[in-house]
Amino acid sequence: MNKLNSFMDILTGQFNNSAQFEKMKQSDLNFPYAEHINTICNDKITNLPNDFQGIFMVEESYYTANGNTHAAPHLFLFTEEENGIKLTSYELPTGYDKNTFTYQTLKPVDYNELKLSEKFTPALYIEKDGVWEGGSTSMFSPVLKFTLFERFSKECLEVSESMEVNGKKTFGYDEPILYKRVI
Repeated sequence: MNKLNSFMDILTGQFNNSAQFEKMKQSDLNFPYAEHINTICNDKITNLPNDFQGIFMVEESYYTANGNTHAAPHLFLFTEEENGIKLTSYELPTGYDKNTFTYQTLKPVDYNELKLSEKFTPALYIEKDGVWEGGSTSMFSPVLKFTLFERFSKECLEVSESMEVNGKKTFGYDEPILYKRVI
């Protein structure tokens, strides 16, 4: 559990890419200003098994590009595995959508009612010299592929995400988004 707690210390808090955004807006007008608010939420999950060793986290992501902001919240479970830390994605709890799901609005939810995301392939993060690296490739449909690669350290959360439809990139950026801690 020590590795998991160290990992979560790096991952939780408030982050944005303001430094990168200021630099990138000169050359890439579509590069987003992005924010992450990552909050452990085990306190809002009822009926966790007595021997439960995982940590649930609400990830609130906000992306602003071309003057439009959209929210992309997630409910993740992190568990310590023999080889590293595993990220498993869950569906948003019943009654929430991408515009209403935040840690603040989350009311107690029964663990037994949570549903694993069947589309997302769990990611495994391996620690190398204080930096955690990992990711996964998921097929959201027979033609829609989602690729995630992340590097986490005390200095930065580096996130690369892309979507491809029939092999053609429809979402993602040529450079990873570099989040720095705000709080």
